[in-house]
Amino acid sequence: MRIVFMGTSEFAVPSLNKLHSSGFSIEAVITQPDRPRGRGRRLAYSAVKEQAMHLGLTVLQPLKVRLPESVEMLQEIGPDLIVVASYGQLIPPVILHMPRYGCINVHSSLLPAYRGAAPIHRAIMNGERETGVTIMLMDESLDTGDMLAQVRMEIGETEDSGSLEARLAQKGAELLVPTIESWVQGSIQAIKQDESRSTYAAMLKSSEETIDWTREAREIGNQIRALSPQPGAYTLWEGRRLKLFSPLIPEFGDCPEAVPGQLVEVSRDHFVVKAGTGCLSVYEAQREGKKRMPASEIVKGAGFITGLILGR
Repeated sequence: MRIVFMGTSEFAVPSLNKLHSSGFSIEAVITQPDRPRGRGRRLAYSAVKEQAMHLGLTVLQPLKVRLPESVEMLQEIGPDLIVVASYGQLIPPVILHMPRYGCINVHSSLLPAYRGAAPIHRAIMNGERETGVTIMLMDESLDTGDMLAQVRMEIGETEDSGSLEARLAQKGAELLVPTIESWVQGSIQAIKQDESRSTYAAMLKSSEETIDWTREAREIGNQIRALSPQPGAYTLWEGRRLKLFSPLIPEFGDCPEAVPGQLVEVSRDHFVVKAGTGCLSVYEAQREGKKRMPASEIVKGAGFITGLILGR
């Protein structure tokens, strides 16, 4: 069976590896064009391109997959199946209907919940305790296709988007191969999504990175975890951004009387900030222009003392 794999981010790499190690014939790997990254703005490969090259696979990087030349390229390959995982572009109908077994997508949510671009971030930000991976047939709308398989996973109390994405990526890869085999053999039946239960995971906005200390401590903790490791939730200290990571809700009862954003405790390995309701302990942070570091390094800063008000 001739397979074309389409993916870009780290989330897609385990699925590519699993297909390759399982002996499938991967005729080509399609990924996003190289993008400028970092301070030097040098062109960088996607995670999928790097791994595909390591595996000795053919890599194609059309600017837009919907362009006629991209469609012709795929028609020449003649895939029996297209597997998509975190590719980053909408697939046009002409490509969706091209393979005889269709296009299969590995999506990081329990569909129909959290359709869209940021299902992992939104699940954590909304305080969900459970998520999962869905293997689905792609159709012309966004994440609305019939489902072939699904697996559930708990979200850890302190888990951030980075660690959750890694776990979901591995679980999705493990689910992918037996799902493909069953689909091709005709031993599973696609299940329609329940539209009444659908929710949408919109792309993250830069305005969501700013911490509002008047909110509940748990909501702020969810925001920090959802935006970790990238792009990072931040507050202000001495007029410059201070990104916060590794939050915990302290076990002590009532918080000291303070205004939202005020430091109520500065310890050797963490600091505690008063929120609108409750308090939040922070164990890692990153000053503007610096690397992420333990809070123990931050609290050494002059003026970082109990009573300081962040966010100004």
